[in-house]
Amino acid sequence: MLKVHDTLSGKLEEFKTIKAGKVGMYVCGVTVYDRSHIGHARALVAFDVIYRYLKFSGYEVTFVRNLTDVDDKIINRANERGIPAKELSEENIVAFGEDMRVLGCERPDLEPKATDHIAEMIELIRELEEKDLAYESAGDVYFAVDKLPAYGKLSHRRLEDMVAGSRVDVDDRKRHPMDFALWKASKPGEPSWESPWGDGRPGWHIECSAMCSKYLGQPFDIHGGGNDLVFPHHENEIAQSEGAKGEMLARYWLHNGMVNLGTEKMSKSLGNFMTVQECAAESGGEALRYLVLGSHYRGPLDFSKERLQEQKKVLDRFYENLGRADEALASNPAEPDTAVVEEHVGNFREGMDDDFNTSRGLAALHGARSAMNGYLDASDWSKAAGCREALRQIGTVLGIGVENPATYLEAQKQQGLSAGGVSAEEIEALIAERLEARKNKNFARADEIRDDLKARGVVLEDGAGGTTWKTE
Repeated sequence: MLKVHDTLSGKLEEFKTIKAGKVGMYVCGVTVYDRSHIGHARALVAFDVIYRYLKFSGYEVTFVRNLTDVDDKIINRANERGIPAKELSEENIVAFGEDMRVLGCERPDLEPKATDHIAEMIELIRELEEKDLAYESAGDVYFAVDKLPAYGKLSHRRLEDMVAGSRVDVDDRKRHPMDFALWKASKPGEPSWESPWGDGRPGWHIECSAMCSKYLGQPFDIHGGGNDLVFPHHENEIAQSEGAKGEMLARYWLHNGMVNLGTEKMSKSLGNFMTVQECAAESGGEALRYLVLGSHYRGPLDFSKERLQEQKKVLDRFYENLGRADEALASNPAEPDTAVVEEHVGNFREGMDDDFNTSRGLAALHGARSAMNGYLDASDWSKAAGCREALRQIGTVLGIGVENPATYLEAQKQQGLSAGGVSAEEIEALIAERLEARKNKNFARADEIRDDLKARGVVLEDGAGGTTWKTE
């Protein structure tokens, strides 16, 4: 039985869908003003696995993740570069797709852009005006937070405490200091659209309210995002959507934790982040994905280059095990033992049903891998094949590419060769020279060759069949 932690109730809840067998899930996406960084990867991988696991569990899932393509950051960056905001956002939408592929994330079912839904936002703001929950002021439109008694229920804050505990700038356009913008009047150098209140552009929060209700209806099952969005973004979404429609927006609110570098949260504003592409160049995108999976999605994720390298080494050994199994099972074909498959997949389900606990999911993955190695050693091909099938099913959910380990190993080898500035041909020539040196009892030269290759990220392994090599 799947249980999820709901931010709204603050409790672990049994997962019950609004429509039997179907899940509507909306996750707040990125603001496309720059490349994605590790903080984005945390959310992208977490909800990708949630999406995969729900489908694996038999649900028909509609996954919607928006793209914010009009925003102060986009406008400011575009002005700095002297290009239109639309050009910048389109450029970064393409880059975002590249980052998603590097992370091994599936595309959501729908990926709507904010600027394609201005009409829906305007209509929602008009509904709020009609209910006296919004007001116009000098071309701007604001949400009147004091008109909604439930405001603050997601973040568990009281409106009076928010005002007393914050430094809110005095703004004569607002009736209440915590009122937030639904529509912003046009300014020079900014994109704008026609509206009943004059030319302008939408506030940040209204886009998600408009798009999630359009594609999923209201209420829907899961609304997700980083825990930095709980307030004000998701709080304001609830206010807008529930204020306009008079009913619950989402049944469950799921929020992933942040990425820490030492004692600091990793973020672009602090300048202490690494992009997804930089991580991929360092250790491969799958190593970053694996690092993310190692922590429960709700908790903090401690990041360092050293940890990233450690995860790469774990993955390398994992794929080497899979390669060994595939080679052995190709020579000794057998039907997978169904009891073995069910045992290990059952362990995986048990962990994932605990609020999508991917650290327990990884433990089940490695439990199946360890058992497989034992069965291979014992030449128990049916049980080994059962473990291999369990690994395939578990890996498909976690997004670990278990189908073709040779592809992973070859990619890692090529990346290692590139980083070490050495070619496969050069390595083979040095191995031959080392063999000759050992025959001539010139062990100093043999050791020198081994150490030189080691310094360039190439490890030699001597065995009964000769010397093989791999990259670190």
